[in-house]
Amino acid sequence: MNTNRASLLVGLLAGIATALLSLSAGTPSSLSFFLLSAATLPILIAGMGWRNTSAIVAAATASIIIALMVSPMVAVMFLATSLGPAAWIAHLANLARPAEEVGGPSGALAWYPLSGILLQLSALVTAGLVILGLIVGYGADIVGKVVDAFLKVMEEQNPSYHPSAEAVSEMKVIFAHALPAVQGAVWVIILFTSFYLAARIVRMSGRANRPQDDVPATLRMPRAGLAALVAGLVLTLFDGTPAFIGSAICGAFGAGFMLSGFAVMHQRTRGKSWRFAALWFGYVAVIVFTIPLVFFFFAGLLETAGAFSPRRSGPHDKT
Repeated sequence: MNTNRASLLVGLLAGIATALLSLSAGTPSSLSFFLLSAATLPILIAGMGWRNTSAIVAAATASIIIALMVSPMVAVMFLATSLGPAAWIAHLANLARPAEEVGGPSGALAWYPLSGILLQLSALVTAGLVILGLIVGYGADIVGKVVDAFLKVMEEQNPSYHPSAEAVSEMKVIFAHALPAVQGAVWVIILFTSFYLAARIVRMSGRANRPQDDVPATLRMPRAGLAALVAGLVLTLFDGTPAFIGSAICGAFGAGFMLSGFAVMHQRTRGKSWRFAALWFGYVAVIVFTIPLVFFFFAGLLETAGAFSPRRSGPHDKT
């Protein structure tokens, strides 16, 4: 089987797998969230292991299946928020140019940096959420349905939970401002995690062209991300569509800075005797309390702003 035919076949199979995972998510639950989170993994594996054609075919195949099984509108939503961004970051991961063009050694390749992938991923997720908001007509009605569904799940888990009408009204106001930010942050984290796992899987299979990235040393949000975050914060001061867009920007780029903060923790603890304890404590604190995510956000923000001392790229490390 020639290379082109193999790429098409792998893309087709990856698209079918992606569609099945997406459609299997069903009603909100821990299992559905896991299935939805894993849905972009086949596209990334196909794109990074069998090149861009496979990723494009996978995203297109999944979109067509979803359109036929559910509706074209739902397919567009998936394409904008997850399938398209996954195919694009797989493409970015395959980009390389002669290292001497950027001052590197002759004969080597300079691969598209992780910082650029993180920046574009945050921008793609923001754009996808804005498209989604325009399609569904994001507003009080949509937020009301989301809050009602959330309350239904809460009441099923705790029959004694019956919030007052005033509490429900306040909850809807909070959700209206926070929902785009939460969605943006969640999708950036999901897509980058899928990218990281796909890179490891492709490398283990022996099909990777891109060398292993030193993630702790190189995963940083570029300074353009600071400008985007400030713009997002300004937009949240307005009402309506600008506030929705600003919230999506803050969530997506905020998650990018947060991921950078985790990378800072991994790099700063290299070679320390207490490294395992520090990493263990950091991740457990985030899982249990969530609030420590703010610390990692500011760690990534300060790193980008240059508040920390100049970093040195250490040896390639799996963590």
